[in-house]
Amino acid sequence: MEKRKKILVICPCPEDIAPAQRLKYEQYFNSWGENGFDITVSPFFSDRLQQILYTKGNTLEKIYWVIRAYIKRFVEIFTLRRYDLVYIFLWVTPFGFPLMERIFTTINPNVVYDIDDLIFMRSLNGVNTKTDFIKGRRKPFLLMKRAKHVITCTPYLTEVAQKYNAEVTDISSTINTSTYQPVNTYKNDHKITLGWSGSHSTAPFLYLLKDVLLELNKRIPFKLIVMGANEFTIEGLDIELVKWSVENEIATLQRFDIGLYPLPLDNDWVLGKSGLKALQYMAVGVPVIATAIGANFRIIQEATTGFLVSSNNEWIEKIEFLINNPEQRQNIGLAGRENVVKNYSIDANIPTYINILNSVCKS
Repeated sequence: MEKRKKILVICPCPEDIAPAQRLKYEQYFNSWGENGFDITVSPFFSDRLQQILYTKGNTLEKIYWVIRAYIKRFVEIFTLRRYDLVYIFLWVTPFGFPLMERIFTTINPNVVYDIDDLIFMRSLNGVNTKTDFIKGRRKPFLLMKRAKHVITCTPYLTEVAQKYNAEVTDISSTINTSTYQPVNTYKNDHKITLGWSGSHSTAPFLYLLKDVLLELNKRIPFKLIVMGANEFTIEGLDIELVKWSVENEIATLQRFDIGLYPLPLDNDWVLGKSGLKALQYMAVGVPVIATAIGANFRIIQEATTGFLVSSNNEWIEKIEFLINNPEQRQNIGLAGRENVVKNYSIDANIPTYINILNSVCKS
């Protein structure tokens, strides 16, 4: 019987909390286990630090938990040789120079580096500031250079990573299509529901549609469900705020008739976004309208699996079209679902992950 291989996963957040982790590598843990890998997950943020991280106050407690997290990483240095592979997501520690990243990759060079965001943006633009140091923006470059394999999630990230490493694979955020299921009836027998899912940090993107939504509501009153941004408000709109949780995420997405995915056109940071929210809408058969930028071009086929728009007038036109044409909501929604199943589902991408893990363990 072949000996099982040990993987240490180094990541920012505890399991089942951060969408970037849940819908990227975490949902593959079962398949990794079935293919001979034993997984140990080591988040930087403790459960308690995760709870208070984005709240006001608690400064001393936050400092305490950060110090404990650094001590934890230091102790882990002496355990690295026990593992056949170290899987690093984003960074080893969040702040300062890439010292800990250098130590980890030196002691155990069998590293897979997974990056899904432009956390290095300021450094890439050649700006060297104190903020650059504090936020550890140079860490990704060292990890790209030293990893045996780099996993990205957008064409732009892939282009950057290939400047530092020859072994790069683009794996988008993916969806468990066994649990994400369409339930929409695609009828106009109720007040049509527009939906958006995000967080407090991405809520400003939805505000980009303020004028669009106010104008549209004058023509066709609608309901707007906002999941994950608990303080969002636009006076005059029928808005329902839903607190995000693992338990209610899919059920809330299934309540949408049309999914909205606005992004700024003048911010290069969004080139690192994999289009995860659009994929979630599509997976439950909800037609999506998204800003025409970045990875959205490869996820959405215009007028077939969704709509790509660039102006307020286009937003109004496409939303109004889908509201008034329930049969097109169904056609586009189900075509989007089919696209996710074929290209962006767990089942479609398991072999890619397993091949990468095996190749790094043997190298």
